[in-house]
Amino acid sequence: MKTNIFKWIPVAMLGLVAVLPSCTKNFDKINTDPVNTPNAQPQQLLAPALVNTLSANMLRNRNFNNELMQVTVSETDAEGAVFRYDFPKSTSDNLWNNWYLQLTNFKDVYKLANDPVNFNKSYQGISLVCQAWIYSLITDTYGDAPFSQSNLARDSSIYEPKFDSQKDIYAGIFQMLENANTLLTANTAIAAASDPVFSGNISKWRKLGNSLYLRMLLKVAGKSETSAAAIAKIQQIVNTSPSTYPIMASNDDSAVLRWVGGAYVSPYQGVREQDWRSPAICSFFMDHMVNWADPRINISNYATNGFNVWSIAQGHNGFAGVASGYAPGNGDAKQSYFYSNTSAVSLQTSPLTGLIMNYPELQFILSECAVKGYITGSAQTYWETGVLNGILYWLPTWPNAPAAGMPSPATTTSTAAFRTYLTAADISWDETESTDAKMERIQLQKYYVLFLEDLQQWFEYRRTGHPILPKGTGLRNGGVMPARMVYPVYVQSANPSNYKAAVAAQGADEISTQVWWQKP
Repeated sequence: MKTNIFKWIPVAMLGLVAVLPSCTKNFDKINTDPVNTPNAQPQQLLAPALVNTLSANMLRNRNFNNELMQVTVSETDAEGAVFRYDFPKSTSDNLWNNWYLQLTNFKDVYKLANDPVNFNKSYQGISLVCQAWIYSLITDTYGDAPFSQSNLARDSSIYEPKFDSQKDIYAGIFQMLENANTLLTANTAIAAASDPVFSGNISKWRKLGNSLYLRMLLKVAGKSETSAAAIAKIQQIVNTSPSTYPIMASNDDSAVLRWVGGAYVSPYQGVREQDWRSPAICSFFMDHMVNWADPRINISNYATNGFNVWSIAQGHNGFAGVASGYAPGNGDAKQSYFYSNTSAVSLQTSPLTGLIMNYPELQFILSECAVKGYITGSAQTYWETGVLNGILYWLPTWPNAPAAGMPSPATTTSTAAFRTYLTAADISWDETESTDAKMERIQLQKYYVLFLEDLQQWFEYRRTGHPILPKGTGLRNGGVMPARMVYPVYVQSANPSNYKAAVAAQGADEISTQVWWQKP
């Protein structure tokens, strides 16, 4: 069986996309560091690139994704409120700039690890996994984007890269992940200190790459022109060749950069405390958790200090949220909000917020694949495993309070306490439901395990229409969830020909223009 499911779009591994030519007089002399060695090694570049990528992701998760997806509401009657589907074009710049900048660093990791002096297949494979991850974020956010010619200004003098179609970008991403899986099979050792995600455990990087592969395959499985090949690859990964494509097997395999101090300080700590506490928590996010008596907000789990693991403050009506999308002048009084880092427990200081992808998300991916008949296996078991591990990620000793000093329960879905929780919350799996109802059940729980994870909640809603979000009367954009961010304004002047070609191919550069995998 062929390993690539689409025609490979070659991508060079060097250079940074440039916006304008610059002066080159005395360039070598001016830009030579007189102190540090110019001969970087791959282990020197990996950690900073991961930290910088996650920092950009987390900040936009907080002030963009969470507002669109009704996690928070930054209550205001002013223009440009994201929770009303209204945001300035400048919102696009930060992620575009940061993602392409870090692609340069990850591509340099590959280049250096391919050099005879530093040759290392594992650094090459990790680089490809990270490049695939970032390119998927770029295309899912903007649609068509520079890919095959991106980051080539330094070495190939391509200052105005063409925009590849999203279909071709996904084909290239899949080939990257195929190559990464092959390279990581060698299990070549790397410096543990250079890897803040898995501490040099190469098998876990391989599992991450293949788990990301499944995430991305689901997006193209719904397109008639790519459906058959995508489903065949999903089946190969899960059912026919699982040893060739290992995937995450437990929460311990979750890809998380833990903010433990030193060089690894959460970007949330750079947010002013009053700004961190300012957004109200949305009623959609809060009400389900209250109705379920969800242990992630149940203060009895942290009875000794009075805080819950998601550091949510109770409002004057207890754990309560406010409605999103309201018309100016009609907002609710603020209720619950997230505690700042002056509190005993806070997401500002939590080491668990640097999420790339977690194991519970993978389980919900597998549950959806089973519901749709892409793979064999029990959709219910996958779903229950996702729900349980979504809780255990944050509360590894649940259902025993840490203060009780009890050992962790079994982490299987047969745990009696877990069954009791599902029954009491009235969320048990119902095999008699329609496919659409099962998708709502899957995506609602997936919504909570994607909490704090870049823009994945937004991507999933655009892909599936689930979970069903209430619509306020103050929504802009015709009350339709924005389908993309617009391209940064400067791209229009820095790369005018290719910008115009992209708009002509994809559609108007507006938030209402659907990307390829969204279109019927």
